Amino acid sequence: MRHRLIQSLIAILLFLSALLALTFPFKAHARDYGRYANSPLKPWFDSLRSGKGPCCSDADGTALSDVDWEAKGNHYRVRIEGQWFDVPDEAVITEPNRVGKTMVWPIYNRALGGTLSVEIRCFMPGSMI
Repeated sequence: MRHRLIQSLIAILLFLSALLALTFPFKAHARDYGRYANSPLKPWFDSLRSGKGPCCSDADGTALSDVDWEAKGNHYRVRIEGQWFDVPDEAVITEPNRVGKTMVWPIYNRALGGTLSVEIRCFMPGSMI
């Protein structure tokens, strides 16, 4: 009888743990520490900052195709995984773009159910040519 009670308690605890894990979204940060390791632009990338802080501290930069970003007035939007996200004004890098490509530093927040939200840490517009 006592053994059965312990098994039942363990099963309940496992169920509650799984339910808790499914209820709370998790935040995943993907980093590629070696992407620019041998590039002469590495120190420049490491020094990039927006009004939200250092660009490479929490997110890797990703080059965007011209069809995946747009400008309206002084505001920008980017398309990430098929969804459009507004770029906060404080995330825009205002110094000259030495790489030439449009770049975004997104921080992905994905709930276990698959719902995606993105925080734009930094954004550097390209030439759109």
